Amino acid sequence: MTFRITFLGTGGGRHTTMYQTRCTGGMLIEHGEPAMRLHVDPGPGALTQMNRIHYDLGTTDSVVISHAHPDHYSDAASVIEGMTHGGWVKRGWTYGSTSVVNGEKGLGPVLSPYHMKLTNGITAFRPGDVLNIDGLRTDICYARHSDPTNVGFKFHTPNGIVSYVSDTEYDEDIGKQYIGSRVLILPVTTPHGNEIPYHMCTDTAVEMLNLVKPELAIFIHLGIVILKADPEKEVEFCEKETGVRTIAGKDLMVLDVGEKLELSMAKTYDDPGSWIPPWSP
Repeated sequence: MTFRITFLGTGGGRHTTMYQTRCTGGMLIEHGEPAMRLHVDPGPGALTQMNRIHYDLGTTDSVVISHAHPDHYSDAASVIEGMTHGGWVKRGWTYGSTSVVNGEKGLGPVLSPYHMKLTNGITAFRPGDVLNIDGLRTDICYARHSDPTNVGFKFHTPNGIVSYVSDTEYDEDIGKQYIGSRVLILPVTTPHGNEIPYHMCTDTAVEMLNLVKPELAIFIHLGIVILKADPEKEVEFCEKETGVRTIAGKDLMVLDVGEKLELSMAKTYDDPGSWIPPWSP
């Protein structure tokens, strides 16, 4: 089986999140044989987007939350309830940064004690950890963000490393962690010439891609300013400067990582109120 990512949302930052200019629902990852399903950063819009594609939350096996900002966690409690069939079946696993799980420096914890007990367990991770998430090796990488416990991820697939950098400023030490990645999923919040603290812009994306040289880069966590500037122009600039194939992520875009990298759009349905998942009582 290929490694598949469905981008439930490609927005990020306060204003994109507040107005849902782009959804902020995180990513669904399917991997392994038989297929296991991992939900990364289920922020606002996750539940709506999963309904649009008729995705059964009861098939999710793990939830990962990178840090304690609402565009990365606000739908997590309901996702966990779905994963555990409304809390009736103890199953799955929850992973989060230390702010997510324990709280740190005024942020978090983001889940209630009740929700923490619904799954088989909960793991707090730190940079340098190597996790086995349902058979998927996942390296935890350092980030520099306003939530100081935030991290990035390197997923080791049978067809190369797929890395999700998560929210961060950029410097060479952060970039070096991702050398060897085949796919680099970058949170590019602002456009060329508009760098802000704790986030990446198109210019720092160029720096990182010139260092890492992945086969494919995907811009996500698109803030309201880069959306106004036109993400397609930003990735065109980035690709010209780096020679790396660069894509502006779209909500419900699907990436299949096999011998080839294939992009498509998930099938959607226009009857959200009529669909009931098979495990519902």
